Amino acid sequence: MDQRALLAGDLGATHTRLAIVSAGAGVRQPLASAEFRSADHANLTDLVQVFLSQVHIPVKRAVLGVPGPVVDGRARITNLPWTIDAEHLAKSAGFSNVMLLNDVQALGYALPLLEPEEFHTLNPGTPVPGAPNAIIAPGTGLGEAFVVFDGGKPRAYATEGGHTDFAPTDPRQVGLLEYMSAKFEHVSYERVCSGRGMPLIYDYLKGSGFAEEPAWLKERLAAADDPNPVIVAAALQEPISALCRGVLDLFVSVLGAEAGNLALKVLATGGVYLGGGISRRIITALDGRTFIDAFRRKGRLAPLLARIPVHVILLPQAALLGAATYGLQERA
Repeated sequence: MDQRALLAGDLGATHTRLAIVSAGAGVRQPLASAEFRSADHANLTDLVQVFLSQVHIPVKRAVLGVPGPVVDGRARITNLPWTIDAEHLAKSAGFSNVMLLNDVQALGYALPLLEPEEFHTLNPGTPVPGAPNAIIAPGTGLGEAFVVFDGGKPRAYATEGGHTDFAPTDPRQVGLLEYMSAKFEHVSYERVCSGRGMPLIYDYLKGSGFAEEPAWLKERLAAADDPNPVIVAAALQEPISALCRGVLDLFVSVLGAEAGNLALKVLATGGVYLGGGISRRIITALDGRTFIDAFRRKGRLAPLLARIPVHVILLPQAALLGAATYGLQERA
């Protein structure tokens, strides 16, 4: 057995991916891997033990990407009732060492490894070699991170920028802020631009009289466990719902504006990358003018934003790949 083998993980509010990787085989060739529904498990320790009992491969180290801030080896998982303590997990699972990364931070370590076909380009731009990269990832929540390069070696850092105050940019978004402010004490970008936010945008537009809700759409939403795939499909596929198209356009506009905000804050002239499952599912909408116009609409700095490359990460396992890469490099 390769003594440098480790357990890599990408924890999400909806799904958790785990893999055992080794330096010998490389991060692209896991010795074992599996995906689990996170909500089916009481905590991460139980989930890890289930996985290890299935694969029967001895592992002593783990690197896990988690959706939320990591402070002193502990993380309270955003949008999932789990608290993870690296030291406790190590003792419970028999590991010698457990490292926790923010999940979008883990994406940063994957960027140099991804192939051209694992990106979809929204704006080719002109990348500045060695300049910072920014990552924004709408999923169940809205993750944000950035990458800087130290002697050519990537160093990824997490942020909690998705929880900053939502700033509307047009009258319809002002109305959305007022609608959400009546429901929530704090309205963040994550509250609007995430899997949890899309149904709220739908309710806002429906209530404002933006467009009618057809009977067939009402029936599909009532029967769905998750309304988001129904809304996205009705926005992009026949029969197209004007209401759902409005939801998606507003969502994409907010995402573009916040991606531009993040690009300015870290001066990400190396490129901006969209991660998360939602980005992959709405590429058709992202390809339009709505996203890139909102991204660039920064007044005097609009020309700077126009030169920044913007890509969608297509590989669903990218965060897992990044966590594995970080773990093997740190041991090197």
